[in-house]
Amino acid sequence: MTLSERLQEIRTGFDRPFWVANLSEIFERLSYYAVFAALARYLHEALQFPTQEAASLSGIFGGAVWVMAIFGGALADRIGFRRALSLAYFILSCSYFLVGSIGAPWLAPVRNAVPLGLMVGVILFLPALGVALVKPSVVGTTARASRENVRSIGYSIYYTLVNIGSFLGPFLAGWVHSRMRVENVFRLAALSVFLMFIAVLIFFKEPRREHEQPTASLGQVGRNFLTVLGNIRFVLFLMIFSGYWIVFWQQYLILPIYIHDYVDPKANTELILIADPLIVITLTVAVNAVTRRISSFRAITLGTLISAVGWLVIGVYPGVWTAIVTLAIVALGEIIQSPRYYEYISRLAPPGQQGTYMGFAFLPIGIGSLVGGWVAGKLLHHFGEVTHQPNRIWWVVTAIGVATAALLWIYDKTVKAGS
Repeated sequence: MTLSERLQEIRTGFDRPFWVANLSEIFERLSYYAVFAALARYLHEALQFPTQEAASLSGIFGGAVWVMAIFGGALADRIGFRRALSLAYFILSCSYFLVGSIGAPWLAPVRNAVPLGLMVGVILFLPALGVALVKPSVVGTTARASRENVRSIGYSIYYTLVNIGSFLGPFLAGWVHSRMRVENVFRLAALSVFLMFIAVLIFFKEPRREHEQPTASLGQVGRNFLTVLGNIRFVLFLMIFSGYWIVFWQQYLILPIYIHDYVDPKANTELILIADPLIVITLTVAVNAVTRRISSFRAITLGTLISAVGWLVIGVYPGVWTAIVTLAIVALGEIIQSPRYYEYISRLAPPGQQGTYMGFAFLPIGIGSLVGGWVAGKLLHHFGEVTHQPNRIWWVVTAIGVATAALLWIYDKTVKAGS
């Protein structure tokens, strides 16, 4: 097939809902990562939360998104992708605006009526309801609105646009934060997803349903949940792999506060965070080509180890540029393990249960953020405020990652091999 023929396939192989949904995903990821990049410092500096509580609350924000995603797919299927996307973007626009308005005078009656930590925790949980609907809706639209001959390209386009959004989010957050109050980062995020709410209402048409199995009820999703929990071997793997995400999320949970408080208070911490998605965008294809002959489980273990060791760079040589080098190494580990992780899960799933198992593949991401927030708070408090040895934080983070890689290796040699 010639290049012109292939381009013609791409031009005619995707229906309009594909492009509307996937372009909207850029703005959803932009908003999410802009909020995540600024959240820890916003809670610590603007709202005066202690570092321990600020990190824990940030972990709740990240973790709830991925846990809720298990059930978001079933709901999106039942109400339709157009309704799910429009509802999701409306929820997100309101939620991000509320996050940026926590300290506003008009919310003073609420702040006076309930503990601030409880109020913030509830508000930070609200975006999870929106994101949990967006992801299955966009992925589902990609499947329905692309023809079979270009469907794999469709998923590549989706993955690329997701990473573009995750790159633009911290970049724009850094630009806004350097010129205005940090609350405006959240207002930018709210505006971004509100525009997508309007775009979906105007341009998005429900994609066709052809040759699909009946939609699972929420009750069936619950039964599937119990079925997966009964697979002890699979659950054990998920629990072990959560250690990778505990380490990974520290770039959003610890690093911004660490750099501002102990390295350079004038550093643009949001801008530093673009190093990870920039490496992912530019090197994914090349790294996957080099590592394609490594078995999926060994690639998962290798990627976990590389990401863990990367934190030693800033632990040994604290600085803005060493933080960037650290994030580049963490991203390299991410590139090595991430595609192979989903490949491994898909092969591990029993026949007929691939969808359920792939939904649970997101659980370690959520657990890693929830537990990672608690760990981040403890480390920042103990090493930063009690012992005044903040560099030791990264040695502990590295130890968690190395221990995770070791447990994966043991799992591979014992539990997995004996199954």
